[in-house]
Amino acid sequence: MDDLQIIELYFARDEQAISETDAKYGKLCRNIAYNVLNNQEDSEECVNDTYLGVWNAIPPIRPNNFMAFVCRITRNLSLRRLESQTRQKRSAALTVSFSELEEILPDEAIDVSASDENIGRLISDFLRGEKADIRKVFVRRYYFFDSVSDISKRYSFSESKVKNMLYRTRNKLKEYLIKEGVRI
Repeated sequence: MDDLQIIELYFARDEQAISETDAKYGKLCRNIAYNVLNNQEDSEECVNDTYLGVWNAIPPIRPNNFMAFVCRITRNLSLRRLESQTRQKRSAALTVSFSELEEILPDEAIDVSASDENIGRLISDFLRGEKADIRKVFVRRYYFFDSVSDISKRYSFSESKVKNMLYRTRNKLKEYLIKEGVRI
């Protein structure tokens, strides 16, 4: 079933929408949640909460990209759950992902005018100008929180190539953000 048909099921308040969403995007959602939480039970709860969140959001929202909409809900719920579980015990992989980006993203103490929406738009604009494989690797690492080894297997790259791509892309992104007036 395609995304438009699934969305129509949500608008019709047909519970089959949830099972169709799970069939199409359940594995992806579980992967995102597990990459953040590193716990199977918590991941499963977040995925179930995702379906509830989608059910409550549609209608009135009619997402243009249903997959991205579902993934964003899963990611946000997983990050909130991680934060509420403990502020001290963060997943090592997640901590590494965030620490890699710390040096290129603005600190609110330095630049209070840098809104999350503006930074997100600038990052999206930057990534649109990059080659598809660079864009995919960057998104897999910093949105889906995939490990370097998982990314290298997915795209048949060596781990050193993935690390190199991420390093160069972060540096180019930092230069781009500075050029766009973001104080880092």
